[in-house]
Amino acid sequence: MTVAVEYFPITPIEYPDEDGKPMAESDQARQYLLYTTKVLELFFQNRPDVYVSGNLFIYYEEGNPESVVAPDTFVVFGVENRQRRSYKTWEENNKTPDFVLEITSKATRTKDQGAKKGIYSFLGVHEYYQYDPTGDYLTPQLQGLRLVDGNYFPVATTTLPDDTVSLPSEVLGLELRIKSGQMRFYDPVTGKTLFTYEEQAAARQAAEEKAQRLAAKLKELNIDPNTL
Repeated sequence: MTVAVEYFPITPIEYPDEDGKPMAESDQARQYLLYTTKVLELFFQNRPDVYVSGNLFIYYEEGNPESVVAPDTFVVFGVENRQRRSYKTWEENNKTPDFVLEITSKATRTKDQGAKKGIYSFLGVHEYYQYDPTGDYLTPQLQGLRLVDGNYFPVATTTLPDDTVSLPSEVLGLELRIKSGQMRFYDPVTGKTLFTYEEQAAARQAAEEKAQRLAAKLKELNIDPNTL
């Protein structure tokens, strides 16, 4: 006798790549989202074992699409530097982010100070920074936390003579600096602030235009620039 076995196809678990929500709540937030990701990608571009991304879903429990978080900017050491649609920890030898930066605001503070902070601690994110570009609620606007024995402790800040506030990142080997509300990454090795390609190009263009104006003025005054 032949016994018929009914076949029930197994539906694969889906891990969405997007949630349809806007990337940022304001122009300022979007600008810093782009800046932080771009400059860190540029800084680590020659490191094949460093992955930099932002506003990307990180799935940290296989089989459970609800176990997901999307940092504004994050850096992972010890994984391949390649493009991904989402980051699944079980496909990356269970490697989780080492550094996370959230561009925070009143609208996101509950998650940034609560749920996300707990998730990052659980995942072992060594450094968790928050920056409030509008100064709506976070004082000071730039704050850092470092994981020690499973708990986050504040990163000590240094105020420079020009009132720049600096926070070191052990993970990145960089400093996060803020002056007059504007945040930038700073490389203590080279002594230079990190800029995107676009910012570098704009600075070069401004310098060239300034030099051209000076040359035109000297020519107008009949002054040989070589004598200066």
